[in-house]
This record gives sequence, C-alpha cells and structure tokens, in this order.
Amino acid sequence: MQYLLDTHTFLWFVNDSDEIPEQLFNLLESDVDLLLSIASLWEIAIKVNIGKLILPKLYTNFISEQTQLNDIEILPISLEHLNLISTLPPYHKDPFDRLIIAQSLVENLIVISKDSAFDDYNITRLGQLSS
Repeated sequence: MQYLLDTHTFLWFVNDSDEIPEQLFNLLESDVDLLLSIASLWEIAIKVNIGKLILPKLYTNFISEQTQLNDIEILPISLEHLNLISTLPPYHKDPFDRLIIAQSLVENLIVISKDSAFDDYNITRLGQLSS
C-alpha cells in the first residue's frame, strides 16, 4: 500500500507525537510505502521562514534526515496534478491541501490526515489521528 502523508502527519510522525495513535504509528513504521508531497516541503519551508514553525535542525538537514531515516519518498508535482487542480471543486481552500488531494487522485494514494475537508473529494483518507 502507498500512503501520502499530509504535512501535519509527517511532522507528528517524525517527532513521535502523541497526536498519532499507536495503531496508526505502527502502520507508518511497517513495511508500507510512505510518500510526502513536495507541496508539504514547500509549506514547511514557508512556515519556518515566517516563524510559524520551529524545527530542531536547519530545514534542509531536517527534511533530508527525516525522509531518509523514515524511508519517505518525495512525490514531485506533475502537470497531470496541476491539470486536475484546475478542475477540482473549491470545497477545500488551502492550496497545499488541494495539491495533495490532486496527487492522491492522480496517483491513487491513501491520504493520512486529520483534515476532514479531504472527505469532500473522492479519495481514501485515514483520519483518526488523535488518541
């Protein structure tokens, strides 16, 4: 199975947050394919830059170390993803999440996110993220 991590899910997972229940944490640590959208990396970079997010290391080191350590593949943005965004109904307003939705639909990925707004789209979401 392939799972696309929402930005908050990635941050909670790599920081061993209690926000992720044990059963889901065990799934993330099992032999599944984890993907992280380049949009999430962009969102994290912006939040670090404006002071809304503080990482334990420099951004570049943190991202590189955590994606390697947790065997997380970075999902690039394709023209097909962007084409789909242009036709998505505007239920969800966040541009980063809209890209994650488009990537999930195009690549047939399960999204792991607490954000129930994803459910307005025809995607599969694992969402019970708080204990």
